[in-house]
Amino acid sequence: MPKSIRTTSNTQTTTNHTPATFKAGDSVLCPSLSLTSFVLTADPYGKRDLLALTHDGSNFYYDEKGYSVSASDTETGDYQPSLFHDTPANRQAIATLYSGSHTSQRKVIDTTVPDDDEVILMSSHDLSDITCDMQGAATVLDDIGHLLWLIYTGKIETNTAVSMARITHDSTNAWTELLLSKVKEIKEPLAMTSYSKGGEQ
Repeated sequence: MPKSIRTTSNTQTTTNHTPATFKAGDSVLCPSLSLTSFVLTADPYGKRDLLALTHDGSNFYYDEKGYSVSASDTETGDYQPSLFHDTPANRQAIATLYSGSHTSQRKVIDTTVPDDDEVILMSSHDLSDITCDMQGAATVLDDIGHLLWLIYTGKIETNTAVSMARITHDSTNAWTELLLSKVKEIKEPLAMTSYSKGGEQ
C-alpha cells in the first residue's frame, strides 16, 4: 500500500537513522535559538551532568542526546531533540525548514516513522485544501448512494429520477475533474521521489 505524504522537522533522521549523541567540544546547530553554530561545554557551574551553550548572555542546557533541559531540572521534558551536529547536510535541512531566516521560523509537525527515508514538506494550507476536497467528494458519493437506493426501492417517480440522475451526472463530472487536478498537484512532488510513478516504487 503506498505511503501517504508526510511532513517532518526531525533533520537528524534525514541524515542518520542512529540517534545522535553529543559531548563537550562538539560544534552544533540549535535552530530554536539561532542559525549560527555553537560549541558545547560542560555545565559552567558544575552543578549538573549536562551540556551547555551560551546565547545572548544566557546559558542553555541539554543532555547527551540533544534534548533541552530547563535550568531548574536535571532531566529533559522535551519530546524532540533541539541540537543537531553542525554538518553540511544538517545545515541544508535546517535552512530548508527555516527558509534561511530565524524570524521566518516554521512550525513543522512531524508524522514520520523511523524507517522513512524520504519526506515531503507540505504547507498546512495545501493539506487542508486537499482534505476539504476529499471530504466534499465523499459527501457527493454518499448522496449518490442514497439516491440510487431510493430509485431502486421505487420511492422516487420515474420523471423525478431522470432529473436527479442528470443533476448527479453533472455533479459527478465536476468533482471528478477537481479530484484529478488534486492528484496532479500531489504527483508533482512525488515525481521527485522514489514514488515517481504516483505511488509505485
